[in-house]
Amino acid sequence: MNLGFSHPVQMSVPEGLQVKVEENTRITVSGYDKSSIGQFAASVKKWRPPEAYKGKGIRYADEVVRRKEGKAGK
Repeated sequence: MNLGFSHPVQMSVPEGLQVKVEENTRITVSGYDKSSIGQFAASVKKWRPPEAYKGKGIRYADEVVRRKEGKAGK
């Protein structure tokens, strides 16, 4: 995955999970074990968590990130 670093991030997919890239910005993780799906999704999100000023980062589909104004915003 290209996450904005100077090097690509390589992750191995655990056994029993399927990972599909539907668009350049959407990744779908599916499988039978709900806890392993959540653990894998959390490990992917840990590389680039969503930040509050520009809204960049990896987030879940139903997650809402509140934006902050910054220094010049009034």
